Amino acid sequence: MLELDGSSGGGQLLRSALALSLCSGEPFRMRGIRASRPKPGLMRQHLTAIEAAVAISDSTAIGATPGSQQLEFRPGTVRGGDHRFAIGTAGSTTLVLQTVLPALLRADRPSSLLIEGGTHNPLAPTAEFLIQTFAPLLGRMGAVIDLSLLRHGFFPAGGGALRLAVTPSALKPLTLNARGAIRSIKALAISSSIAESVGERELAVVGEHFGLPPEALVHQQIARPVGPGNALLISIESEALCTVFASFGERSIRAEQVAAEACRQAQRYLDAAVAVDEHLADQLLLPMALAGGGAFTTTQPSAHFLSNAALIEKFLPVEITQTAVSASAWRVDVAA
Repeated sequence: MLELDGSSGGGQLLRSALALSLCSGEPFRMRGIRASRPKPGLMRQHLTAIEAAVAISDSTAIGATPGSQQLEFRPGTVRGGDHRFAIGTAGSTTLVLQTVLPALLRADRPSSLLIEGGTHNPLAPTAEFLIQTFAPLLGRMGAVIDLSLLRHGFFPAGGGALRLAVTPSALKPLTLNARGAIRSIKALAISSSIAESVGERELAVVGEHFGLPPEALVHQQIARPVGPGNALLISIESEALCTVFASFGERSIRAEQVAAEACRQAQRYLDAAVAVDEHLADQLLLPMALAGGGAFTTTQPSAHFLSNAALIEKFLPVEITQTAVSASAWRVDVAA
């Protein structure tokens, strides 16, 4: 059984360990889960991820209780089927989805998942990121999946829903060394039970920053809101991929500040002239490792990235290397 230290990262280490354990058949014991966070231990979305991992595989999980900082997980055989998981809070549906998706690609039959909770959370990938960026890249790696956003769910009310259909399929290596020419930049402001002017002000800032035409700026008001919320998304489509950046409105933060943060993230990516941004780099490591190879250029790897890479190397016979190619660009190689 692998002994893992979960104190050096957040819930990502736990989710990666669950996914890798299901795929490799290797049991693990993780201690110090989220020990460095203001509220350490397992929270509702982490418990739902564990519940989902157990449900699709008849695995055994010991220590899956609120606030627990230790989990022992023994994986069973992954089986396809129809599943519904309700987080019960605004905890991220996207992170629960990413926990079980790699294993379901190796299941004995197709699967469908309905996951209810938060879809637009500040500390998790948005539904648009998964749909526009992550899922298409997995498709290029050979994954047969269909992902849709059924309802928006903002913090703290939640109430959102994602639906995922998965057909068992093998992953193959992917290389993203260059993003190529920029084809378009678009912005989407999503508003739920807040003044329409908030989204319009956000879009005005993005439009001015990137010199965008009116048709590239879209404001979406949620027709049947569960609770208040606001997200600003900037999508950059290049020859190689579409990348989505997000910032979120809060009660004490002006719309112009929300927009400035989204522009900062997008501009940093553009200035670095790399294929993959910091957050996507984290997300690509695990599927590339399961595929047995891959490579991409990105900005300087974060501590979060490095801890995730080290965890993956404990489960799989792969080596993940990072090499600086310029002052702002790094090349990441995943090799079996």
